[in-house]
Amino acid sequence: MENSNWIAQADSLQYSTGAFINGELTEAKSGATFPCVNPANGKLLGNVARCDQADVDLAVRVARRVFDSGVWSALAPTQRKAALQKYAALIEKNTEKLAMLETIDAGKPIADTLGYDAPATARCIAWNAEAIDKLYDEVAPVSQDSLALVTREPLGVVAAIVPWNFPAVMMSWKLGPALAAGNSVIVKPSEKSPLSAIFLAELAHESGIPAGVFQVLPGFGHEAGQALALHQDVDCITFTGSTAVGKKLLTFAGESNMKRAFMECGGKSPHIIFSDVKDIDKAVNTAAAAICYNQGEVCTAGSRLLVQRDIYEQVIEKLLVAIKTWQPGNPLEPSTNVGAIIDQQQLDRILDYINIGQAEGATLLCGGQQVLTETGGLYVEPCVFTDVTPGMRIFKEEIFGSVLAVTVFDTLEEAITLANDSEYGLAAGVWTRDISTAVRCSRALRAGTVFVNNWDGGDMTMPFGGYKQSGNGRDKSLHAIEKYTEMKSTWIELD
Repeated sequence: MENSNWIAQADSLQYSTGAFINGELTEAKSGATFPCVNPANGKLLGNVARCDQADVDLAVRVARRVFDSGVWSALAPTQRKAALQKYAALIEKNTEKLAMLETIDAGKPIADTLGYDAPATARCIAWNAEAIDKLYDEVAPVSQDSLALVTREPLGVVAAIVPWNFPAVMMSWKLGPALAAGNSVIVKPSEKSPLSAIFLAELAHESGIPAGVFQVLPGFGHEAGQALALHQDVDCITFTGSTAVGKKLLTFAGESNMKRAFMECGGKSPHIIFSDVKDIDKAVNTAAAAICYNQGEVCTAGSRLLVQRDIYEQVIEKLLVAIKTWQPGNPLEPSTNVGAIIDQQQLDRILDYINIGQAEGATLLCGGQQVLTETGGLYVEPCVFTDVTPGMRIFKEEIFGSVLAVTVFDTLEEAITLANDSEYGLAAGVWTRDISTAVRCSRALRAGTVFVNNWDGGDMTMPFGGYKQSGNGRDKSLHAIEKYTEMKSTWIELD
């Protein structure tokens, strides 16, 4: 990777900017477009089709027709598996192009998109493909004069609204299980990062997945997204994004046809370091990575660092050193580990919260400045706040940037109370060498995922999702596939 000139390659990169409906690239019916801008330099990447109600109606009609035809939904499991395996292999073959699209569109470091985002997208599709012919239905234990079957069938038309921070990966988490179950899927990518979804739809068609099984409608949430959520012939809406938008989508699902609604929303994840931690350097370096990775634009970012008093000073000293290894730079440079903020709105939000933290009395220990303005890009230094109390907004509210709030605690019980003092419950982390502390703490934490002596561990075998206002439903694992199915009970009386 170090020997590749990604900047030159990105300048000559070819990509599509249209909607993908019924196996074809097309303009929006209205002819409207919206600008797609590279956050690393402010340059226009292209004008993307701005889909609205008319495009949604067309895509849903196509999806329903294809679903009812059985060309995908009724395909033998082994055949659907083979098709998705071929698709995954084609994604893997196009790793570099997918990685570059993620980098220029979302500002993500090329080292990350090559090392994680693109390969993880292919792995997700391949994993779900492998699961297809491993899933069994049930025969209920009943008397000999009856046969009771419990079977699962695809839901029908699934609409997936996916975020801008991990555009391809988050899409694959919805797309993989929904396609594996036999559904027709319509993806509405974020208007801030639409390019990879369009490209992945082209690859799906190239791999032989039937036209209309996977469609992409770029556009805005209040237009295409809302139209999908309210559509009477969409059977499921699945979403990753903010809690505020998730609540709106739940309302739309109820106002329309009571479609299944699975929301993966915000987080304000506590990262707890106990004084008996085995490797304090590893814990501190991981804490820095947990807030700096992907510019802090991560729903599971370890944004609240809770440190036991006995080691507080030591942790702060080491943290200042660790944070300084995370510095913004050109996302297309292989050495960069902090890229560009997605857009001006998000940059302003981060800077506003840094000002709020100072105004509320927290101490800005380092960072927090906008930098590299001469590039035309959107960059801000990761920062650390100390003297943070539970009433402060930087302790309570999701910022979606590299803003770390550090709070001290004395006892296990206090740590649990502080950690659970949140409307969110997506992830949490615990560092301790005491197995009793690890188990008691992880059991008490109200979070969908708890990391013990690591952060962000896991793979496709583990379900992902949250408690409380972090959402419902689960991505990844076999539990995700079942979410995209209907359960049917069939009772047969025997002669």
